[in-house]
Amino acid sequence: MNRSETKLYIIGAGFAGQMIADDIKRKKIFGKTTAFIDDDKNIIGAKIDGVPVLGPIDNIAPALNPAPTDEAILAIPSAGVERIKEIYEILKKSGFVKIKILPAISQVVNGTAHLVQAREIDPLDILGRTPVTISLKESLAYLRGKRVLITGAGGSIGSELSRQLLSGGAERLYLFGHGENSIYQIDRELRLLQQEGVGEKATIVPIIGDMKDKEYTRYIIKQTKCDAIFHCAAYKHVPMMEENPVAAVENNVFGTKNLLDAALEFNVKRFVLISTDKAVQPVSVYGASKYLCEKLLLQAAEKASKSQAFMFVRFGNVLGSRGSILPLFMEQIKNGGPVTVTDPNMERYFMTIPEACSLVLQTGGVGVNGESYLLDMGEPIKIKDLAEQIIKFSGLEVGKDIEIKYTGARKGERLTEPLWLKEENPEPTAFPKVLRMDNSAKNNFSLDELLQKLKPICFAGQDAADFKIYRNAKELKNILCEALPSLKEFYAKGEKGE
Repeated sequence: MNRSETKLYIIGAGFAGQMIADDIKRKKIFGKTTAFIDDDKNIIGAKIDGVPVLGPIDNIAPALNPAPTDEAILAIPSAGVERIKEIYEILKKSGFVKIKILPAISQVVNGTAHLVQAREIDPLDILGRTPVTISLKESLAYLRGKRVLITGAGGSIGSELSRQLLSGGAERLYLFGHGENSIYQIDRELRLLQQEGVGEKATIVPIIGDMKDKEYTRYIIKQTKCDAIFHCAAYKHVPMMEENPVAAVENNVFGTKNLLDAALEFNVKRFVLISTDKAVQPVSVYGASKYLCEKLLLQAAEKASKSQAFMFVRFGNVLGSRGSILPLFMEQIKNGGPVTVTDPNMERYFMTIPEACSLVLQTGGVGVNGESYLLDMGEPIKIKDLAEQIIKFSGLEVGKDIEIKYTGARKGERLTEPLWLKEENPEPTAFPKVLRMDNSAKNNFSLDELLQKLKPICFAGQDAADFKIYRNAKELKNILCEALPSLKEFYAKGEKGE
């Protein structure tokens, strides 16, 4: 069948749905809009630009008898998670195989909806709470005409920040990362979005490099003359970093220090570090490395000029990130199971990537130098419950079609992840879902002296004595445990089999 003959049903006849219909009509390659489907009694039975409006959704969808090639596109920016879930289930029961949704609700609210933004609906769209809606054009006003550098731009957080920044009016977007393929993919995606009319005409500049290289990092910050840095780059996989602890500290800690030093030297106006709940009383090398990144950020803020603002934003897990449980569960279900869960009592705080990124970008504009911020993640979700919901989303039953297998916690994992220390005392700000934390808690170690101890383990020196500890993972862990009691205590429990 010719793609142009595909019947498209747009769920929602509001401005977003109408913009999608205009896009389809203008390009003539995606198919033909057969009907709008809406709940508004005032427009049901009418026509919009020759396209009939049918409804209500719950009643009309079962009567459509769609062909396997027909598509439904959800274009209701105001709909909450529960309503999206209801509509999805109705469409599935009505025979629709292809169901797409417009993501980036904040961009749609700003009046830009394009068919190229629509993607296959997935569990992210029907899990958790309804994301807070932020007007990107308002919250990104501080970056209009500026040069913005995103480290780890090919990763889950970095790439979504890049998509949203496309709507912010920045002069240039520097996509910095050491993974050639991931940077290529986000660069290509952003250019395609621009071709289709999404966002503004920012110049996109891909940069391949490694922030562990101090001189190269300094060179890049100097040459790009960037006004703002969003630092997302990090090795993040907890069990993998337990196996490669030197790499975790080398990249996360010293790479961050290189970036901060260069930002201070070349007067970068805003620096936003992405942090994690695993930095709170860390029990893994990854968590310890991010804890040290937070401390380095606060140290840099003390050296910043009056025109600079250095801050970090901490949050928990994001649904759908690479290496997270959601893609793993989907792959396990695709292969017939079982779905593996570490412990029936394990729980985590979750937020969708677009919502987290919108809040990070907003915080970057309103945040104050030397302050730390926490995203309100809502209530924690049991991993077991999440697995059950995803199995159900896939049209299967737990126990009948797919088994859940409990495997036990891995190295560096705990059943619950606290988002803050008691003494950090998070308090609301004027902005929904953004909390400010107290930085008064002091280290029981010297940060500079700790880095001096760690450096010869991560980087080969000239002296023969240095080579005795170079890449010595055991010594590195001992040094970290000496500085961080929570890590030492957790490792001690593991050795005792507790």
